[in-house]
Amino acid sequence: METASANRSHAYDAFLRIWSRIRNSPQRIFAIALILRVGWIIIGHTYKFKTTDDNFSFGWEMGRIAANLASGHGFSSPFGPPTGPTAWEPPLYPYLTAGVFLVFGIYSKASAFVLLVLNSLFSALTCIPIFRIAKRMFTEKVAVGAAWAWALLPNVMFWCTRAVWGTSLSALLLATVIWLALTLEERDGWRPWLEFGLLWSIIALNGTSLLSFLPAAGLWVWYRRAKCGKRSLAGIVLASVIFFACIAPWLIRNYQTFGKFIFIRDNFGAELRLGNGNGADGTLMLYLDPPHDSYAMHQFQVMGELNYIAMRKQQAVAYIKADYPRFALLSFKRFLCFWAGPPRVTDPAWLGPAKDSLFLATSVLMFWGLGRALRQRKPCAWLLFWLVALYPAIYYFVYAIPRYRHAIEPEIAILCVFLLTETGRRPTPSPRDQS
Repeated sequence: METASANRSHAYDAFLRIWSRIRNSPQRIFAIALILRVGWIIIGHTYKFKTTDDNFSFGWEMGRIAANLASGHGFSSPFGPPTGPTAWEPPLYPYLTAGVFLVFGIYSKASAFVLLVLNSLFSALTCIPIFRIAKRMFTEKVAVGAAWAWALLPNVMFWCTRAVWGTSLSALLLATVIWLALTLEERDGWRPWLEFGLLWSIIALNGTSLLSFLPAAGLWVWYRRAKCGKRSLAGIVLASVIFFACIAPWLIRNYQTFGKFIFIRDNFGAELRLGNGNGADGTLMLYLDPPHDSYAMHQFQVMGELNYIAMRKQQAVAYIKADYPRFALLSFKRFLCFWAGPPRVTDPAWLGPAKDSLFLATSVLMFWGLGRALRQRKPCAWLLFWLVALYPAIYYFVYAIPRYRHAIEPEIAILCVFLLTETGRRPTPSPRDQS
């Protein structure tokens, strides 16, 4: 009995030693996160997309564009039927998807598996900037908790294991650029500014909505460096040159293709109409979208992409101008949808409210944690404030779906864990930062 007890004790001590090495290592957290995500893909067979919709759920518009690229028809036809060149989506993820299609087959299960594994890699890698941001802002305890939360929570894993879309890549890129912004006040030379401009150009080519945060990030970096007595003008100019140089080829392509300046993508007018018009209730009116409405699809084919978008924008603007108070109420509803989650009509009676409760709870904890961080004058707190204020704003005027929040969920996780670790403690100003 004593020998068995001693063996259990030694085994437990060995487990604690291994766990102590794993739990504080962002690289090991990343590895476990990746294993869990890939395991979920394999066990859940999430790479098996339905084919009854002619594979449209396999990447939706991005999948359609990628299929056209891989089949030699160029960056075109985002909904399936031939409609000519498009700027409906930014180019980065469709080209990535097209590359996978060329190697593993268009809309094949092998391509689906590879793309979901790539998304899972992006999601798992996000553990590393989460850890570093949280450790710099708060404590190692917060860093460990936030990184593990990102690694283990099923709602985080959902998007990377089920959707062929650039969502997980956006979350990784944003978290990385925030970490880079935090370090710029300490780093000298040209390299960090080159990295800053390059990262923002990749973000722009993957998802333009995040660019609303770019001016605030740049000004915050300039302010922090100025407080340290460092000059930033030359670095900002270099970062700007790198940014525009990287996105210029796509801007030139758009101009040559459509005969007018289009900043990366052109679909804003159509998206505005999906949230504003007769029958609007603050949610996405998906039934008006060309893939779901044969009449809208016919209009898109006959009118062409730019004319169709212009028509939809005109309809939406006319609806907004006709009743500004109504538009304000719809915008408030979309604010609630973004932070509390839109109604989930397809979920079972108990599951929808459960998901909405979790969604709302994390938003409340995030706002509470952000307020506490601002009161304590934590490093980066104001940077995260501007992220939360600026990034979602466009969706309050268009429409909000849960996927849109995922891009900033790494920062939400950090603030939630920070608040939970502060439970029962009185807030005290941080000696490190007074901004």
